[in-house]
Amino acid sequence: MEKTDLKKILSVSGEHGLFAYVAQGRGGIIAESLATKQRQLLGASAKVSSLADISIYTDETDVALRDVLTAMAAKLGQGPAMSPKSDPKAIKAFFAEVIPHYDEDRFYVSHMKKILDWYEALRNYASLEFVAEEEEAEKPAEETAE
Repeated sequence: MEKTDLKKILSVSGEHGLFAYVAQGRGGIIAESLATKQRQLLGASAKVSSLADISIYTDETDVALRDVLTAMAAKLGQGPAMSPKSDPKAIKAFFAEVIPHYDEDRFYVSHMKKILDWYEALRNYASLEFVAEEEEAEKPAEETAE
């Protein structure tokens, strides 16, 4: 399976699941649901975030979502993450192991649940192996997929 480029994986406020960036359209971004493969136009008013731009607050510095997902994969092996509907104390304990020193005042259980959902979506429909930032910078624009 090919590596996942988190710059092209999108979270859309108000929409369930993750989307893959397809192209820039006249009225916004064309994105495809990872789960259903259905394409839709996300207009200029849609709140869209690339997973590559998301980080988690800790007591020292912010930790990139890529690093959090990689740490989760290392802890879970190829197995599934706990359900976002699990007991909040269990969810907090899991993230305390994955991200020691996370900022309890700014990294809420609701954020943790969203990351558990995203982890499962990536595990099921993409790859938990990510394109390194160095690889993204070196890749020529005209390179084709293998």
